[in-house]
Amino acid sequence: MPSLDHEQALLAAGFRCVAGVDEAGRGPLAGPVSVAAVLLPKGFCHPVLNDSKQLSERRREALYEELTSRADIHWHAEMVDVAEIDRVNILQATWSGMRRCVNALRPRPDAALVDGKPVRDFPIHHVALVKGDSLSYSIAAASIIAKVRRDRLMVALAERYPGYGFEIHKGYPTAAHRQALQRLGPCPEHRRSFGPVAQLELQLG
Repeated sequence: MPSLDHEQALLAAGFRCVAGVDEAGRGPLAGPVSVAAVLLPKGFCHPVLNDSKQLSERRREALYEELTSRADIHWHAEMVDVAEIDRVNILQATWSGMRRCVNALRPRPDAALVDGKPVRDFPIHHVALVKGDSLSYSIAAASIIAKVRRDRLMVALAERYPGYGFEIHKGYPTAAHRQALQRLGPCPEHRRSFGPVAQLELQLG
């Protein structure tokens, strides 16, 4: 289960304000990548907050409403669109979203815990934690916000682009999504820089 141990270590080292940063949606064939940064209050503890992937959709939705409505929790989220993903690649787009989130968060943190690997040219001191969303409350909170915001957007995109099943698989490369892609061809929200979409476009001429 997550804790504030990693946040406390940075505070003990002299940093004053520590954010957690995470993303959702690096793997899908369609839709943006969603990024969030979160500042939790001192002494924060929660009975169920965890890595968003370990929780049901209903639990994630409830946690999202709780986290985003509390006055003592500060957060900022960004969607990095398909055009940017295709222009710079998914890793660079994710890093760009993480930088934007930290720069926009108020109060501005002077250190961050980032899920995964180190981020190049990050604007503040950061510590990368593999599986950080199961280790740090701040990262777990960011993972919930990023995931729920993206899932909600994909449900909305399902209405704009019917037939792909975005409301079910959220753009991930499931068998049903690949079959729909073969049948319908890519829509404007598909990532042309991703292999399955690029190969299909070549086939379609």
